[in-house]
Amino acid sequence: MRYCFAPMEGLTDSVYRRLHHHFFGGVDRYYMPFFSPTMHRTLSAKESRELPLADSVAFSAVPQVLTKNAEDFLWAAEVCKERGYNEVNLNIGCPSGTVVAKGKGAGMLADLDALDRFFDTVFSSATLPVSVKTRLGLTQSEEFPAVLAILNRYPIAELTVHPRVRKQFYQGAVDMEMFHYAVRNSKHPLCYNGDLFSLSDCEKIKNAYPQIQSLMLGRGLIADPGMLVGGTKKETLKAFHDALLEEYLVLFGGSRNAMFRLKENWSYLLPRFENSEKLGKRLRKTTDLPEYKSIVAEIFQALPLK
Repeated sequence: MRYCFAPMEGLTDSVYRRLHHHFFGGVDRYYMPFFSPTMHRTLSAKESRELPLADSVAFSAVPQVLTKNAEDFLWAAEVCKERGYNEVNLNIGCPSGTVVAKGKGAGMLADLDALDRFFDTVFSSATLPVSVKTRLGLTQSEEFPAVLAILNRYPIAELTVHPRVRKQFYQGAVDMEMFHYAVRNSKHPLCYNGDLFSLSDCEKIKNAYPQIQSLMLGRGLIADPGMLVGGTKKETLKAFHDALLEEYLVLFGGSRNAMFRLKENWSYLLPRFENSEKLGKRLRKTTDLPEYKSIVAEIFQALPLK
């Protein structure tokens, strides 16, 4: 079984991926948060930083692209190829309102004829393997058979299925009946993504579907970054946090954005600590770096991990 780290915008950036690999590991492939090609077809400084040369990192990473324009996707794929990557991932599952309103991400599931034309153009010209991450549909799971029928027409390298519809975002139950449909009917290697918060959750999927080759973890691995290597130890987590803070202070040129980025991580980490409500509230409110460091030190010193 291959373990993949889901791309999470504002969380699993290039700094996070590198330091997670250093302090924890256990991940076979890190998927990068998407970048969206613009009409100018140039990489911004941030996009260039987030898409380092493939041979400059010590782990396997896959770039993800978000676009509804096939020619833009092909341009982005060529950029990824030039930077040494051997796969590019298309996101047709992002549920963000602003993304869907532009017809991107899960918004592409609203017009299956257009989706078919998109893939026809892409796979007529793509020069490296293309994998796809999808949801079941926009509003109801019953949309998925028609979605899968389109995807089955093309040589997708791997299909990651998050068995929720767009309107659920990350709430409510995953639809395992429809994932079972995918297992029975997909012509592609499958990756399961959704509500994997422990190794026990992973084992349940592996035992239920031994024919799938990959599991993709996101929120669960942010909350328990050492999950795949025997669990998260407090001292390792603190060293990881401190290294993130140090690099973010340099990257963002100050404390405000560095703390903001780390507070996103804390929203997943704090529930792992017992009785964290009071310190968590202080942590969320502070805008002062010394106070932030003091609160973090108290969290690690005083609160046991669950």
